[in-house]
Amino acid sequence: MELIAGELVDMPPIGDEHAGLTTQLNHLVHRSGVQDALVSVQSPLVLDDHSEPEPDLMLLRFRADYYKHAKPRAEDVLLLIEVADSSLSYDRSVKRPLYAQHGIAEVWIVNLQDRVVEVNRDPDGQDYRDTWVARAGDLLQSQQVPDWTLCVSELLG
Repeated sequence: MELIAGELVDMPPIGDEHAGLTTQLNHLVHRSGVQDALVSVQSPLVLDDHSEPEPDLMLLRFRADYYKHAKPRAEDVLLLIEVADSSLSYDRSVKRPLYAQHGIAEVWIVNLQDRVVEVNRDPDGQDYRDTWVARAGDLLQSQQVPDWTLCVSELLG
């Protein structure tokens, strides 16, 4: 369940590939040696009093208390990644605009249906101005975490 716009939203159960890809993303970030960022996996993100989604993976600004005293907020997010299969339409139509409204600079949606990564950058308050699709063979580099790159083929085969 997630709190979105004041409503508790039932989320579909996480399937095997979804869970495995989230674990793989976590491993790839750690293996890369990203500096000055914390990895948060399926943990709450406070956007406002009415929305607290639980993205699959976030790279957060380093904080000495590791967010033990307050959950991360939009301004703490360097990169947010959603892994989407049955939730793809919801992630695109509800969560992506919500992230843009709160100024999250970079959101990737790992689209398991089409085996691509949908990259969203430069929020305009409603959605993202810069959106494109990375396919097998493409190398992704986060603008917010430039010392981390991701080969789409390594992730999606």
